[in-house]
Amino acid sequence: MSKRKFQFGSATIDYELQYSDRKSLGITVTPEMDVIVTAPAGTEIDKVETKLIKRAPWIIRSISYFLSFHPKTPKRKYVSGETHLYLGRQYLLKVSNGHEESVKLKGKHLVVIVKKPNNTKSLLENWYHEQAKKKLHSIALPLIEKFKKHKVTPTAIELRSMPKRWGSCTAKGKIILNPELIKAPKGSIEYVITHELCHLIHHDHTQKFFDLQTKEMKDWEKWKNKLENLLA
Repeated sequence: MSKRKFQFGSATIDYELQYSDRKSLGITVTPEMDVIVTAPAGTEIDKVETKLIKRAPWIIRSISYFLSFHPKTPKRKYVSGETHLYLGRQYLLKVSNGHEESVKLKGKHLVVIVKKPNNTKSLLENWYHEQAKKKLHSIALPLIEKFKKHKVTPTAIELRSMPKRWGSCTAKGKIILNPELIKAPKGSIEYVITHELCHLIHHDHTQKFFDLQTKEMKDWEKWKNKLENLLA
């Protein structure tokens, strides 16, 4: 079996080629998104790639299908070289040993200084939570001010980890935000806050609710999709 690649438009597709005593050329896309080509013995490579180019749209659709079942964010090992999100941008994690523990953004890197390597995860989680407390409130303030024209103001803004929700609004007018939102783009955070502010006026997802949400944030669907594609 040999590893090869071919070009289809702007896409470069890797595949594994193997020969057998079969009479026709077969193409398989596995759930792991590997493209495997089985060709009759002696088949010229030009003939193989002609068939691959012809089937390229199907190959790309199949890869996309299996990709939809893979988690958007792989399980983290908290080691140097890993990527971590902050406000919608990917940063390379750089872990170093030192006497004073800290977490800082430096250019394209998220630099973590640890006394012990197994402290990296807890340090980074605490840093994210502190950033969420500062940033989510500052993003919320102008939106809360904007909604005063509707004669509503949330009784409080609270952060709480929620496995299946980005935000919620209680019957008493408290808005609860998931601190994981700090990893999302600012526009997506504004969408979640706007959504919950609209619930201060319309408690259910009626047409009036969606009309108000669209009036206050015309491109909310774009930011909702970004949020779901990035972190869901």
